[in-house]
Amino acid sequence: MTVALSVLDLAHIGEGETAADSFTASVDMAQRAERWGYHRIWYAEHHNMPTIASSATSVLIGHIASRTSTIRLGAGGIMLPNHSPLTIAEQFGTLETLFPGRIDLGLGRAPGSDQRTMRALRRDPTSADAFPQDVLELQGYLAGETRIAGVNATPGYGTKVPLYVLGSSMFGAQLAALLGLPYAFASHFAPDALEAATSHYRKEFQPSAQLSEPYVIAGVNVIAADSTEYAQQQLLEAKRYRAGRMLAQGRDLSTEEIDALLASPAGRQIEGMTRYSAVGTPAEVDDYLDKFAKQAQADELMVVSSAVDRAAWLRSLELLADVRGLGD
Repeated sequence: MTVALSVLDLAHIGEGETAADSFTASVDMAQRAERWGYHRIWYAEHHNMPTIASSATSVLIGHIASRTSTIRLGAGGIMLPNHSPLTIAEQFGTLETLFPGRIDLGLGRAPGSDQRTMRALRRDPTSADAFPQDVLELQGYLAGETRIAGVNATPGYGTKVPLYVLGSSMFGAQLAALLGLPYAFASHFAPDALEAATSHYRKEFQPSAQLSEPYVIAGVNVIAADSTEYAQQQLLEAKRYRAGRMLAQGRDLSTEEIDALLASPAGRQIEGMTRYSAVGTPAEVDDYLDKFAKQAQADELMVVSSAVDRAAWLRSLELLADVRGLGD
């Protein structure tokens, strides 16, 4: 089964690193991914997270775009409740004007932060309730068909930056189908509703000016390595890292203590988050992705590398591009 292959870059700040180190690594990865033949790279909006450097998402996209030539770049996604639609239209209209034909705008309904951070962002918890209306308002600015008389996005007017609805539940699937927009499901960390959501989206899809047929992007964790054993070890290290960050904040635990956390009910939830993971040799990963794409009814896979080690992360992407024949 042939599907497009793209990358979600979490702009990770590793232990002992700075945000500047993360940006340097993201540029390096993007340049390699462009050479290797990946379709697009997305960056996600997160706030108040000391290990993720993509909070100013549009700024990071512009930085990467200025250092690459052809690969599509975008937000996966912008958390629209944190912003006015006009501001996002101006930001991504600017990006599209500077880098025509290369910019995507994925939109999420979640705040991308906790309640305290939401207050620091000056957002109201009810902002998410207006998400469908905000998507339409944003779409109008980018299409040059404003829904607010006398208000236009400059830049942005008429750029028609393609929109994508992100989600991990039926809500996003329903909205994407109703508006005739591509749908990206976050199955790399929220796998439970994948099949139900993509099936509903395809069944209920209404063609639009942007899209005539349904288009599904599904997230999947990938660690490809020269041996199955090494790939599995990288996955275990990733789970340990996640358990330490999520369940043992501020505590310095031994490996044995972290493994005990992973075996606890809370740890098993972390295990469940990585249900859809392609881990092993290139051939094993290739076979898994074919099966996963069919299960997800996906037109495109957005791969996320869980590997904590940057060299292993890059090697994984290189092996995957080779086995999938991306550069052919």
